Amino acid sequence: MPPKPKITKEMILTTVLDITRETGFESVNARNIADKLTCSTRPIFTCYKNMDALKSEFLHFAFDFYTQYVDTYRHTANKNPGLVLPLSYIAFAREETHLFQLLFISDIDLNMTETNDFYKEPGNEEKAKIFSDAIGIELTRAKEIFLTLFLYSHGLAVLTATQKINLSERNIENMLTDLLTSLIKQNNTN
Repeated sequence: MPPKPKITKEMILTTVLDITRETGFESVNARNIADKLTCSTRPIFTCYKNMDALKSEFLHFAFDFYTQYVDTYRHTANKNPGLVLPLSYIAFAREETHLFQLLFISDIDLNMTETNDFYKEPGNEEKAKIFSDAIGIELTRAKEIFLTLFLYSHGLAVLTATQKINLSERNIENMLTDLLTSLIKQNNTN
């Protein structure tokens, strides 16, 4: 009899990703992971101390999936470079609703009491620099515009993911273009 294939963390995380994409993270449990992998739950708890440890690692795995999504969007969509991040964020909310809800609604770790707190979050400073270069505005002002654009986009994305609005991609792009144009124009008059 051939040995059973070894269940790896990568296999478990990919399975959790599939389940989350289909039905949401709240439906993930050791039994349905094992069923999809056609194994017992033992390999899951050999790889992970408990479900909390699995969830912690899965959040990083899911965020890497989102990062790859944005990168693919950046290279395949012919969009204004200043709008790539907000447009891809909203597209992700529409196309990967369950993952979006997990990453950016349920488990969002954003603790803002002041606007500068946004830039304490990992990656946001770098995204603002890329945005600054894309729109050709010095970093300090670009960070203000980027934050405004993010908050506006987050609202649209949440409304999209929760199916409160169903605007076309074209409508959303026009709305974001109008906002960005207005913010840049305001910057040029200051």
